Amino acid sequence: MADLFAANQPDAPLAERLRPQTLAEVIGQKHLLGPGKPLAMAFQSGQLHSMILWGPPGVGKTTLARLMADAFDADFIALSAVFSGVKDIREAVVRAQTARALNGRRTILFVDEVHRFNKAQQDAFLPYVEGGLLTFVGATTENPSFEVNSALLSRASVYVLQPLSAEEMGQLFERACRQALPGLDFDDEARGRVVGLADGDARRLLNLLEQIGTAAATAGVTAIDGAFVETTLAQSLRRFDKGGDAFYDQISALHKSVRGSSPDAALYWFCRMLDGGADPRYLARRIVRMAWEDVGLADPRAARIALDAAETFERLGSPEGELALAQAVLYLAMAAKSNAGYLAYNAARGFIGSDASRPVPAHLRNAPTRLMKDLGYGKDYRYAHDQSEAYAAGESYLPDGMPAVEWYRPVDRGLEIRIGEKLAHLRALDRQAREEKD
Repeated sequence: MADLFAANQPDAPLAERLRPQTLAEVIGQKHLLGPGKPLAMAFQSGQLHSMILWGPPGVGKTTLARLMADAFDADFIALSAVFSGVKDIREAVVRAQTARALNGRRTILFVDEVHRFNKAQQDAFLPYVEGGLLTFVGATTENPSFEVNSALLSRASVYVLQPLSAEEMGQLFERACRQALPGLDFDDEARGRVVGLADGDARRLLNLLEQIGTAAATAGVTAIDGAFVETTLAQSLRRFDKGGDAFYDQISALHKSVRGSSPDAALYWFCRMLDGGADPRYLARRIVRMAWEDVGLADPRAARIALDAAETFERLGSPEGELALAQAVLYLAMAAKSNAGYLAYNAARGFIGSDASRPVPAHLRNAPTRLMKDLGYGKDYRYAHDQSEAYAAGESYLPDGMPAVEWYRPVDRGLEIRIGEKLAHLRALDRQAREEKD
């Protein structure tokens, strides 16, 4: 079980050499580590408990796990779910049993990227967590509600870690320069670019500074400006995992910004996703969905514009095609909104899914043969075009005996204002026709 930490090795990466050695050195996570906060209370009380640390990369999950082992004088076993299997878990159990038998020490089993363990692997160490042999500390960038077994989840506290703020990243920047890059002088533009590229990820910030330090030594320069940073660092994408929470959080933000009629916010999230490497074709599909789900018949042009934008991207490709998608996003954000059609569709699907198979009424059936006519198919059917206003007032088109429904309820926005007025008029004609019939 190789220890993942190499803070004391001079040739270790800068991020490892500057890893906090005490809780006081940790930057960020004040909502968990501040006075009276949950993890601070756990450290102070000495009560070790199993937990899951959920947050994006580079926010201190591994560091906190290591500090717990030091604070509680526990044996520390680190596994990466990417490279480990049941065999490694069994070896960890044996090591924990040995530590308890020889010196009575507790053991912390730290599993990095625990969401990558399958159910069988998670089940392998669950009995030892329940029995108290192992204190489990898992780190994950994915929502543990979906990725961690419910049995394990019920035995562990979940702590949500946040990306470091710009101020906290600045503190780390100054610490790194002071302790590891004392000969370099960064101007404000260079500092801002490095912090921006790190995007709240402490490990990334330190890795970027290490790259700059190496490049500066090679070039024989000590004054670091924005241009030097730009030429030294390869294009660095923002934090983005095409299959993870960050991806779905951002598409959710885009969709809700469009729904909320906020064009600037919608454009921001659209560009963030492009910057993060999202497939524009995926975004095009979601934009078409937004047109039908949130704009609907309040502005039927929205769907056409969304489809035209998707087709334009297919014709032009990247980067020119993204402009069409961006303008579709802006149009949808400012279009009149209606989810009446969306709600009506879901209501109808829900009713049919739980209802019996009702036969088609005889008057609505075609009667191409004499037998069918003799059976009453098509009898008393009223051809709408032959009726006043091309509407057969009072006619029913639902199965016999089915309760009256009003699934589609137009909103008072956009074109649906007119649709609602027409629907109200037709329903008034129906009531009049039924009253006359009675």
